[in-house]
Amino acid sequence: MIRLDREGGLWIVTIDRPDKANSLTAGMLTRLAEIAEEAQEARALILTGEGRVFSAGADLDEARAGLARSPLWERLSGAIAALPGLSIAALNGTLAGGAMGMALACDLRIAVPGAKFFYPVMKLGFLPQPSDPGRLTALVGPARARLMLMGGQKWTADEAQAFGLIDRIVDADALIATARDIAADTLAADPAIAAGIKAMCRG
Repeated sequence: MIRLDREGGLWIVTIDRPDKANSLTAGMLTRLAEIAEEAQEARALILTGEGRVFSAGADLDEARAGLARSPLWERLSGAIAALPGLSIAALNGTLAGGAMGMALACDLRIAVPGAKFFYPVMKLGFLPQPSDPGRLTALVGPARARLMLMGGQKWTADEAQAFGLIDRIVDADALIATARDIAADTLAADPAIAAGIKAMCRG
């Protein structure tokens, strides 16, 4: 349910459970985290999904059984954030719940026009994963972070771009091609220079 395609220095990771809105099980999270940890050698990583939803977050049955509080979420987002290469979330559809963390940890986020963005963790009786509010606030500001996390608001792609959550809206048929194009200069660069620029951009 997690596909990995390696094209030299470019790694493309696809969440492939479209019949369940790409909801994530513990096994899927573990595999994603393993790939992100292995991808320290990749020059660029594209994270996407199969079908019309990027991910609905945790599989509800597993969430109720404890997955919502699992350290796997932080393991995954931490590994993505630590990548020396360029990471791009190519959001083929709606991004919801705990799946928000892996996208927030990426360097860039592009999305299709019909994507929606929401994180209804409070309504479900859980705290968000520890690093998610800080990363969300860094992108959209504290008031808008509260709007999503406490106000339960669902954002359209246009709103998400205006607020700073996503960087570009791209037609579905051009999503991966656009991500590849964005990654092209990094793939062609000296990896040490690319990693150095990324570190400088962190401030």
